[in-house]
Amino acid sequence: MSNSRHLPAAPTTSRDLAATSGVTAHWHDEHQIVYASRGVVAVHTETSRWIAPAHRALWIPSGAVHSHRAYGVTRLHFLGLTQNPLKLHEPTALAVSPLLRELLITYTELDDRETPAGKRMRSVLLDQLATASERLVRVPAAHDPRLAAVCASLETDPSDSRGLEALGRAAGASGRTLTRLFRDEMGMTFPQWRTQLRLYHALRLLAEGQPVTTVALRCGFATASAFIDVFRRSLGHTPGSYL
Repeated sequence: MSNSRHLPAAPTTSRDLAATSGVTAHWHDEHQIVYASRGVVAVHTETSRWIAPAHRALWIPSGAVHSHRAYGVTRLHFLGLTQNPLKLHEPTALAVSPLLRELLITYTELDDRETPAGKRMRSVLLDQLATASERLVRVPAAHDPRLAAVCASLETDPSDSRGLEALGRAAGASGRTLTRLFRDEMGMTFPQWRTQLRLYHALRLLAEGQPVTTVALRCGFATASAFIDVFRRSLGHTPGSYL
């Protein structure tokens, strides 16, 4: 992200993004919460990608170079923060409760946030953020060329069900080597990474209005029920709730 822009202040605002549009790479001197009340937003950094539907918000710490991408027609809410109520120093996906959702939507759309009511709302919002739990939908990027080749192949076709040995033959690496690289570079196992990748693609397809069964098959799940089970255990909701 060598062409990134420096935007010192992280704005508090809301805006609409058309499907597949985005915000180019930039960074702030302040922290920021990014939340999509409609559609799905993905945040890319040099090391990972995060994706957040309406039950998730994304925490972007100050100094983190990042870009945004919308999937489906998306309503985005940005909250700039000078303090760090979460004590987090890496981008993170956060669970959004019904109360936190309404606070993020209402506060970012206020015309005047300096009124007594606006200040009280901000105080409650910060209290809610401080207790928000982390929810992982993260796809780390590979650096080793052999690992990057395997990841690129699965990015192209997340339904590819081959194991590491078969994938490694095309990349010039053994399954044992790739297993080690996934652990060392990604901080997770290959099955964990592949599940994250498939959920990432699934959320994109759901935002585009694809049926659950179609999404399940295109993302490599044997059946729609298997997809629904993994989705619910990972995200806390069924995929039907995102349509």
